[in-house]
Amino acid sequence: MIPWLSEAPEFPPVSQALAEPNGLLAAGGALTPEWLLVAYRQGVFPWFCPGEPILWWSPDPRLVLLPSEIHVSRSLRRTLRQGRFKVRFDTAFADVMAACAEPREPGGGTWITSEMQRAYVRMHELGYAHSVESWDGDQLVGGLYGIALGRVFYGESMFSRRNDASKVALAHLARYLDLLGFAVIDCQMTTSHLLSLGAREIARSEFASGLAVWTGEGPAPSRWPATDPRVVF
Repeated sequence: MIPWLSEAPEFPPVSQALAEPNGLLAAGGALTPEWLLVAYRQGVFPWFCPGEPILWWSPDPRLVLLPSEIHVSRSLRRTLRQGRFKVRFDTAFADVMAACAEPREPGGGTWITSEMQRAYVRMHELGYAHSVESWDGDQLVGGLYGIALGRVFYGESMFSRRNDASKVALAHLARYLDLLGFAVIDCQMTTSHLLSLGAREIARSEFASGLAVWTGEGPAPSRWPATDPRVVF
């Protein structure tokens, strides 16, 4: 059994999360900025399907990517240097979320509900949520979004409509965060795709200990500049 959360944004210790399904910690609560900020500081994130209550997760192990350790393959580096896509930050946040919410296969569903989109757009307005966008001319062809808190970027989802478009966005994000002195990109759950890009698993306890330091450091929440000339490959 997992606890049902009351009106106050408080979570049980992440060590109490279930082993199966991995990381399920609690249900209930709300998707307000107050709840989300408390959750992310503890390494907890919301993930639920339409029609379900809000479910909160903290898996063990945790997949993370150190910004300086992103693996850029030879072919991806060639794509980056060719400038096939123009990358911008924070110019189309709602569009990136909507694209991430599109079903990955015909008849498929999505966990990025309209309620979730409204909540993260609000976080974007407050300077906590950010988008990284790959553009082909005036077409948005790939990107990702997530939450920046202290020196941690919590990646939420990505999409791609062109080959390598989301990888280009992630490479730009990692380079930008490295310049800003971010400690880690939280990738949440392990996938072979993210492992191939340099992500690695760490124990949940190690991640939580790091958050206690990292989330109290770093820049104040703000809109990111659309481009940064220091981000080069």
